[in-house]
Amino acid sequence: MGEGLAGGVGGSGAAAEGAASGGPVGGVRAGAGPGSGGGSGSGSGFGSVDREWSLGELALAYAYPESAGREVWLRANMVSTLDGAGQHDGRSQPISGAADMRIFGTLRGLADVVVVGAETVRQEGYRPVRERADFAAARTAAGQAAVAAVAVVTASLDLDLSLPLFTSPLVPTLILTGAAAAPDRVAAAERAGARVVIAGDGVGVDPARAVRALAGLGHTRLLTEGGPRLLGQFVAADVLDELCLTVSPMLTAGDAQRIAGGPGVAVPRRFELVSLLEEAGFLFGRYRRS
Repeated sequence: MGEGLAGGVGGSGAAAEGAASGGPVGGVRAGAGPGSGGGSGSGSGFGSVDREWSLGELALAYAYPESAGREVWLRANMVSTLDGAGQHDGRSQPISGAADMRIFGTLRGLADVVVVGAETVRQEGYRPVRERADFAAARTAAGQAAVAAVAVVTASLDLDLSLPLFTSPLVPTLILTGAAAAPDRVAAAERAGARVVIAGDGVGVDPARAVRALAGLGHTRLLTEGGPRLLGQFVAADVLDELCLTVSPMLTAGDAQRIAGGPGVAVPRRFELVSLLEEAGFLFGRYRRS
């Protein structure tokens, strides 16, 4: 395992609290802040703490702002290779790793709803969020359901409704679509047990309206897992509050999509680094809008 990098870099977030708290082994390695002088160093300017983070510490490090219980907060969780690929052969799994999946599960354990594009559901074989005992008490205390719901963004409703995502979720799967969606497909989705939510005046979904619609259902801690087109739409609509970005120590070349696609914004939007963790060469950055 490589040297641990920063916990709580560039801010006073909960990552710094977690890094200082000790605790059981298991998770992602944390490090002292820049200029700390700790550890043997590797020329990076960051000290190293030779231990791993527990699930509890990860939950602290990635906690939503306290205001998220009252006001909506949209975070994204994405992975990218060193050369900017957001996927390989159409899927993110080949560029992921064990620690990335651990954080993936932690972020789901904290969220009210996971928002994902229909194409990503099809390519990644999405299943319902599973209940995890590690997060049960915290979710109950926060007034959350046992697990996060999955909200699928789709204009066409071209979905395989026989998949477990629709047939056996612990909480009903949501489908976000436009007012002009095909009535027969809307009816079929509702018969399958999904809850259809209108979030656009035409066929497609308006990103800002989708966020408001989910908040109207009581879902204020939002997590999107893409794909790139959906994330690009959230960025363009200026509704993304936070990006959790895994940088995978891999190179793929080729023409794979970046983590966000679609038309560019007129002026690049600045986000600030809140925390940075490392394991096995993977970097886990957490960025918030400035």
